[in-house]
Amino acid sequence: MSAAAAKDTLAVAGAARMPLIEARNVTRILPGVVPTTLVHNIDLAIRENEFVAITGPSGSGKSSLLYLLGLLDLPTSGEVLMRGQETTNMAEEDRAHARLTMLGFVFQFHFLLPEFTVLENVTLPMRALGQLSASAMRTRGGDLLGSLGLGDHMNKRPDQLSGGQRQRVAVARALANEPPVILADEPTGSLDSKASEQVFEVLRDLVHKQGKTVVAVTHDLSMAARMDRQIELIDGAIVADKTINARG
Repeated sequence: MSAAAAKDTLAVAGAARMPLIEARNVTRILPGVVPTTLVHNIDLAIRENEFVAITGPSGSGKSSLLYLLGLLDLPTSGEVLMRGQETTNMAEEDRAHARLTMLGFVFQFHFLLPEFTVLENVTLPMRALGQLSASAMRTRGGDLLGSLGLGDHMNKRPDQLSGGQRQRVAVARALANEPPVILADEPTGSLDSKASEQVFEVLRDLVHKQGKTVVAVTHDLSMAARMDRQIELIDGAIVADKTINARG
């Protein structure tokens, strides 16, 4: 192998090892008469093709950490890096672009817009990014919905779907711009056991079959136990970070 080829190989390997998202000594304090510390001195690296659970009791900072990793909130101190690039001091326009291209979001409540069809809801992130034609957006949205078993529901309104179906639409919307990372906040928290299992299987397949990274906040320890890695928070601090199911 030539020196140039070796250098290129090392560069690719280095990029593969680089975290997709990294928190360095991140603290978030909510100001007020009595300031509230939401997360404290968090050091965390999320890498490609991980299936990560964030667990802990209510009020432990799980969702606060997810919003910081997702660039939906700014740390009081510390840094959040996206593929090695520091994001905390980015212009808001650049942060918004990073969210649109790097991250997909799934919340406990699907937040689908009731006045739009299922397909229109899925194409909203594509419209915000503005890189595809209207025809290409419809095609991609239809393909995503079809892959999640919702191809026959594209022209329905969200209130015509079951809770599990609406949450799968939310997953399709999160995948609209082909982000490498899906961040989910209690994605099965409002669902019955059957729908919860269906959504879990969708998230697992995103990791195991599509190579995505999924980070999910959950109170469901049985769900967390079937993921690859569990990060436990108490009082805003990481108290455990362990591999549960090693792959590869």
